Amino acid sequence: MENAATLSPRGRPREFDVDEALAAALRVFWAKGYEGASLTDLTEAMGITRPSLYAAFGNKEALFKRSLDLYESEKLAYVGKSLAAPTAKGVAERMLAGAIENVTSECRGCMGVITSVNCKGEDSPIREMIQARQKSSFKAIEERMRRAVEEGDFTLPIGPAAITRYLIAVMQGLAVQAGGGAKREELEDVAQSTLAVWPGR
Repeated sequence: MENAATLSPRGRPREFDVDEALAAALRVFWAKGYEGASLTDLTEAMGITRPSLYAAFGNKEALFKRSLDLYESEKLAYVGKSLAAPTAKGVAERMLAGAIENVTSECRGCMGVITSVNCKGEDSPIREMIQARQKSSFKAIEERMRRAVEEGDFTLPIGPAAITRYLIAVMQGLAVQAGGGAKREELEDVAQSTLAVWPGR
């Protein structure tokens, strides 16, 4: 694990585990969004001082970016695995199952959804950061759906972009409902209903 040694305000060396501190920051951002997470919230959860936070991670924005990297590598790993499914419906089934597992974990909801909603202003750098990553994910899913169209997975005329937006909209809806307290069984019912009307095999 990556470790960092910094100085406390009185000059005493203070060591902490960077990975553990980053995981704690992720939980705060996930629960409160970027703007809702204060430096006090972050340092208390991470168990470090503000000077230690600045020394190890830079500013709050840099810490959020590191947290987002961790979120994508750990919490969104299911996306890449889902795209390997043999059919478009299989992709959707895996994506929905992964989304439900994600949004019903320790921190309910989706950090990307929470943060983009909480960020004020269209020109917010955090909003732009989230949107850039969302566009990258969208493109990957769209490319998989385009291949599915070419392979005859759909029984109706389907546009790759449209079906991708539909799937992502359902996943975002699951995140919002989970954040509002919906039970896992209720979210699974939504997923099953979505698959029941999926326009293909």
